[in-house]
Parts: sequence; structure tokens; C-alpha cells
Amino acid sequence: MEKFAYIVPCHFGLEAVLKREIADLGLEVVEVEDGRITFTGDRQALCRANIFLRSAQRVLIKIGSFHAETFEELFQGTKALPWEAYIPRDGKFWVAKAASVKSRLFSPSDIQSIMKKAMVERMKSVYHIDWFSESGADYPVRVFIKKDEVTVGLDTSGESLHKRGYRKLTAKAPIAENLAAALLMLTPWKRDRILVDPFCGSGTIPIEAAMMAAGIAPGRTRSFTAQSWEHLFPDKLWQQIREEARAGENPDVETQIQGYDIDDEMVSIARANAKLAGVEHLVHFQRRDVAHLSHAKKYGFILTNPPYGERLEEKENLFALYRTLGERYQALDAWSMYVITSYERAQEAIGKKADKNRKLYNGMIKTYFYQYMGPKPTGSKR
Repeated sequence: MEKFAYIVPCHFGLEAVLKREIADLGLEVVEVEDGRITFTGDRQALCRANIFLRSAQRVLIKIGSFHAETFEELFQGTKALPWEAYIPRDGKFWVAKAASVKSRLFSPSDIQSIMKKAMVERMKSVYHIDWFSESGADYPVRVFIKKDEVTVGLDTSGESLHKRGYRKLTAKAPIAENLAAALLMLTPWKRDRILVDPFCGSGTIPIEAAMMAAGIAPGRTRSFTAQSWEHLFPDKLWQQIREEARAGENPDVETQIQGYDIDDEMVSIARANAKLAGVEHLVHFQRRDVAHLSHAKKYGFILTNPPYGERLEEKENLFALYRTLGERYQALDAWSMYVITSYERAQEAIGKKADKNRKLYNGMIKTYFYQYMGPKPTGSKR
């Protein structure tokens, strides 16, 4: 059984979450680095990772790695890689992204150009042709250079894995679907517990929670670049893993997941997105100001991505908004609260220091994930 090395990038700070997900799929993790995990597996593992991983950004086949301090070394190192094992003579290939950290080679456009030339030279000698039509399937390449060590991968996902396909409409600053899922996995929340997002926007956090509760794989309905690589990953493999995903779904699960927003339009958008995700019956959305947040039951969870105050007019009202959130949280009976925000005065405004806080990146914005731990339900081991 042929094995490949796969590289899976993720949000900085969420490596442990992704590592656990990969291990839970029965796959062997071989390296954990800042912002990415490498694991090994067969061809099925590639399909399974793309369809099932919730916190990943994409899945790459690792083509190879080498040391390069000059463009000549970059050219020769790239040329030495076995491109013909992956890319057929009619394949469309290019370096889609180059990232460099603490390395002598730092210009993305130069790195991309030189690597493309090296790939062409390699495949010219293998295929014995001087011109490539590039009329076939796409083979986007991604390269990471850190401390002059070059790692090269072939992108099997295409569009980022956070794009599940259900979010056709969004709020002004929506949280990415894979980040929302990862935050849920950082909490003790389970599908039999209450979950409320009082700033739900387009509904991403409640929808991701509902998909997790129902066992709906995030990539079950979307397509991936590697589906067109029939010589590597035949269609029957994708069909087999999608059938496995469908067999694991439980759409009739009972949930108590709620999303509130002050904006009627956002509530309508959230409902539409939940319907596209197939979980509209598992989430209750309604227009409600955070000042009216209340719940009669104990041991619930608040998980939310409140406004950060990126715009000046919003910043003026931010302290009062977080103060209200803190007051409403403390009025609840034995609840836990998890808040992701870049607002530096969040804990002061909430009126209580978080039990834990974790630095994460929401896109390019440095944020903190403040964790207020409530008591466990009586008799519960969670």
C-alpha cells in the first residue's frame, strides 16, 4: 500500500486541535510545526482528510524539501523533485503561493517564477517535449521557506477548506468556518448541552456546532482540486469516503443551539445559511439584543465572536457592549463563556478575569480566546 506525506496548514495557535482531529481519523501524525501538521497515509487518507477535517485550511501532498540560500539552489532543488509522478504532460501547473520566514530568499514573485522554470525543465527532460499545453487539470503548488529550509506541496483542496459551501451570505466581519469549529473543539461543549451565540451574525458558530452535533462532515458536498487527478485519486475513492460520511450522519439528533443578533437582516441570513447546511431544524435563530440575554436552564455555554471595534465609531461603544455581555453572563446559573476578540479591554469590561486565555489569529488579526469555565453538571464527568 503506497503511502504519501500530507501537509495540513491551520490557524496559528490551533495546531493541537488539528493534531487531535487527524489522530481521531486514524492517521499518523509525524510532525507538528507552527501553523501546520504533517501526517502520513494512503490515497484514501487524502480524501478522508479533505472531507472530514473541520479545523484545517487545506491538504497538500508533500512533494519534497531541501535547503536553499540562493536562487540557483532553489532552482536545482525544485528541479530534483519528482514532478512527473504527480503532474501529467497536459497538467496546468504553477506556484500558487510562496511564503518565506527568516530566510535569505524572501521575494514571493521571484520564488514563484524560478520554481515554475525549474518544474518546466524537469518535465521537459522526462516527457521529451519543449512546450506544455497546460490544457488539463489544475496542479497548484505551494511552498514554505523557513530558515532556508524549503518545503514544497501540491494543493489537493483548491478553495480553502473553511468554505463548506453553506455560507452564501455573510456579516461584515464573519469568523471563518474552520476557526469556529476549532473554537468549539477547544471547549467541553457536547451536543446535549445548551449553546448560545449572542452575536451570531451570519450564524457560523451555531451552524458549525449543529453540523458537529449531527455528525455532518464539513466537506461532504463540496469539490476538491484533486478530484480531477484520476490517475492518483480515482473517483471511486471519493465516492467511497462521501458514502462513509453520509452513513455517519444523525440529522435527528436533539440539540439546544441558539443564535441571537440585534440585526433582523443578519438573523434572516443566518437562517438561510443554516438551511443550506441542512441544519435549520437544529438551530434556533432570533433577533435579540445582548442586553436581553437570559436562560432558565443551568450549565449552558456562551461561545461568541463579538465586535472588535475595528472602526472608530464602533470602538466608542465597545466597553459598554462587553460590560453588558459580562453582566448577562454572570446572571446566568452555572454557565461557561468563551469569547474570541482582539479588544484589549475585554476582560476589564466583562468584569472578570478569564480562567484561561489563548492567543489565536483570526485571519491577520491577533485575537485572544477568553475562557470562563463554569461548573460541570451534577454527576457529569465532563
